[in-house]
Amino acid sequence: VRYAIDGEPLHGGQALCHCTDCRRCAGAPMVGWAMYPEGALTVTQGNPREYASSDTGRRWFCESCGTGLFYRNATNLPGLVDVQASTLDDPDAVPAAAHIQTADRIGWMQDAHSLPQFERFPGGA
Repeated sequence: VRYAIDGEPLHGGQALCHCTDCRRCAGAPMVGWAMYPEGALTVTQGNPREYASSDTGRRWFCESCGTGLFYRNATNLPGLVDVQASTLDDPDAVPAAAHIQTADRIGWMQDAHSLPQFERFPGGA
């Protein structure tokens, strides 16, 4: 799946979401989302698949590789679409601006930035 976005994300960048639904859908401790008006997003190649991830939430993913792509919730976020920011050709172009849904954050994520860091693998080349 390929897509194009017209314009800048709302709220100054991407939001790092810690909600249980996002974590479970992505299999990750948080998910970065960049929000746009629905009309800004155009799928240019492929056919993303949709599923209901909650009563009002709808998620789209690539049916070939399983990568999560978009989130819409017409009840809570009418007229808006969230794009998983890591799927952008240049994820650095939309920096993180906030953590959201921190009430659901995994406890150890609070201080994850203080863990040892390795450019590749620990002890590896």
